[in-house]
Amino acid sequence: MSDIKTITVNASMAGGFAISGEIDGHTVMIDQPVAAKGSGTGPTPLQMLLFAIGGCIGTIGRIAAFQQKITLRGMQVKVEGDYNPAGLLGKVSDDRVGFTEIRISAVIDADLSEQQKQQFLDEVCQRCPLHDNLSHTTAVVHSLT
Repeated sequence: MSDIKTITVNASMAGGFAISGEIDGHTVMIDQPVAAKGSGTGPTPLQMLLFAIGGCIGTIGRIAAFQQKITLRGMQVKVEGDYNPAGLLGKVSDDRVGFTEIRISAVIDADLSEQQKQQFLDEVCQRCPLHDNLSHTTAVVHSLT
C-alpha cells in the first residue's frame, strides 16, 4: 500500500437527536424527523449515507468523463436502501441492523450508447470508494478516547 490518506470527521450531539459536524469549514447536520422525536433539522444518518454514495458516484463520474474526454452533460443518481429499523430501536430481529440491499440507478446525459453508458457506470462504481466500502468487508474499529 502506498499514499494512504486519512480523512477525519467529528460529530457532536446537538439538541435532541440532532448531530452536528464541522467538516473542512462546512457545518453539517443530521437529525431525525419530527415524527420520530427529532427536530427535522437535517436528513437522517441513513439518508446521509445514501446521499454520500450518490454524491461519490457523481463525483467519480465527472472525473472519469474528464479523463476519457466524454462530454458528460449531467448525471442523476438514485440510491435506495432497505432496512428493518427493529435492531436500531433495540428490538429483537433476525434481520441485520444495516441495509439489507442498496440499489443504485443512474441517468447519464452523454452521447453514449446504452451499452457504453452501462460500461461507464460500471467503471465509475468500481472506482467509487464508498461503493467499494459497502461492497466489501472493511475493518471498523471503535474505542473510547
